Amino acid sequence: MKKDENIPYKFESLSELHRVLGLPKPLHPLISLLEIKGDAIDTGKLPGTFIYNFYKISYKKKLTGKLKYGQGYYDFDDGGLFFKAPNQVSANGLNNEDHSGFTLVFHPDFLAGYPLAKKIKQYGFFSYAVNEALHLSDKEKVNIISVFKIIEEELQNRIDDFSQDVIISQIETLLNYSNRFYKRQFITRKSQNSDLLQKMEEFLDAYFSHEKYRVSGIPTVQLLAETLKISPGYLSDMLRSLTGQNAQQHIHAKLIEKAKEKISTTQLTIGEIAYELGFEHQSSFNKLFKLKTNLSPLEYRQSFN
Repeated sequence: MKKDENIPYKFESLSELHRVLGLPKPLHPLISLLEIKGDAIDTGKLPGTFIYNFYKISYKKKLTGKLKYGQGYYDFDDGGLFFKAPNQVSANGLNNEDHSGFTLVFHPDFLAGYPLAKKIKQYGFFSYAVNEALHLSDKEKVNIISVFKIIEEELQNRIDDFSQDVIISQIETLLNYSNRFYKRQFITRKSQNSDLLQKMEEFLDAYFSHEKYRVSGIPTVQLLAETLKISPGYLSDMLRSLTGQNAQQHIHAKLIEKAKEKISTTQLTIGEIAYELGFEHQSSFNKLFKLKTNLSPLEYRQSFN
């Protein structure tokens, strides 16, 4: 398993993952559910960095220490639910951690032919960072663990013509529960999220006021997320819960606000304004402006005459 240390090791199959962890072969080649108790699995056998070729959903009952959220630290001793999509880089954690809980891994091919194969890409939490885990109430834990148990029973006791249908329906239930519980988490963290929203507004105001776009171009969602120290997906989903708009829509709103100011208070041509705002083509600026205001830039200028 030795490779260039700078290149993450890629697990191509569930069987390979089981072998590296010293586990029996999976009961199904495309899906596996591990119930982990204490330090029963030695994660020290994993490479320093690695990539799964499959989806991973883990419920960890307990986390040691604190994790960072935005600019603050919060105790997550009750554990949480974590999500990984295929081809995302993971890093090996501390070997002496308590890994008790459940880990469900399944290859995208397991979903082939089912609507969930496309729908699963709509769940934004697969792109969240580890410190943006879903933290469950006691009642929510019961719901999540019950789904894991049903999947476990299907895999262990009766793989037949209906097993895949049942398991996939349970995976979808697990994802729908997670979606609902994340919405609850956004609400219960409203004060912290409002602080992040304020920091984002201040950053965008400063960015456009100092006309950084002339050098750096239009700010991106990635830049916003890096500034706030959260993942782009979590940022957009958090903003939707607070404002009904994602991060890209917030950037566009500030951009149109600045464009209106230039159109109404300067003699610059529409093309010059588009260029100053970071657009390579005036047509792209015209299209966005009309989409947001129902007027072309020229019509907006004429409305002042």
